[in-house]
Amino acid sequence: MKQHSLFDIISPVMIGPSSSHMAGAIRLGLMAGKIYSSTIKKVTFKLYNSFAETGKGHGTDKGLMAGLIGLSADDIRVRTVFDLEEVKKIDYKYEFSHNLDRHPNAVDFIINDETVISGNSTGGGNIEITKINEFETSISGEYPTIIVFYKDKPGMISRVTELILEKHINVATLNCTRNAKGETASMCICLDSPAENGVAEKISALEDVYFVRNIDKMDS
Repeated sequence: MKQHSLFDIISPVMIGPSSSHMAGAIRLGLMAGKIYSSTIKKVTFKLYNSFAETGKGHGTDKGLMAGLIGLSADDIRVRTVFDLEEVKKIDYKYEFSHNLDRHPNAVDFIINDETVISGNSTGGGNIEITKINEFETSISGEYPTIIVFYKDKPGMISRVTELILEKHINVATLNCTRNAKGETASMCICLDSPAENGVAEKISALEDVYFVRNIDKMDS
């Protein structure tokens, strides 16, 4: 049974009235920004279901943008995020949709017309990134995480994990998906302790690795 923290019960310190619609939105934006990890010139936020219906009244639109540019849930600038100079440089829009197959508080970040990062706000400020482009993921921010896209071929999983284990870092969970045998595949590796940047660099240097992100555990 999952142990709940005080954070789960009373919600995070935050700007806004709803932990799921504001704090969760900010944390989703923060995670999307860390995953993309490049200059964002254009973004479409596609909100689903409850996010689409009541999100604007709860500040979800502000929260998603605030997180994407790196603001935390208790940052007073969230309230006026659209007035910030870094936001004025971004070509952004919001779309609203209903899809019973998606979580009630779901969002897609369509960044620079090239990357789609999908996630859910699951309550109490908690989140899950469920998809990066066509690959399913399960990234909550509760653990340091390494994401790898690579060519599916024998030995790739062991090569990547060996580089992590060399640093005596324990793997908490490992999830792999692929489009088809021999095509592009993905690994989502949650760790018990942070991996130094050198680990990600070594993984990036492996043959047939296309994309690596080393993402720290999110602050509560």
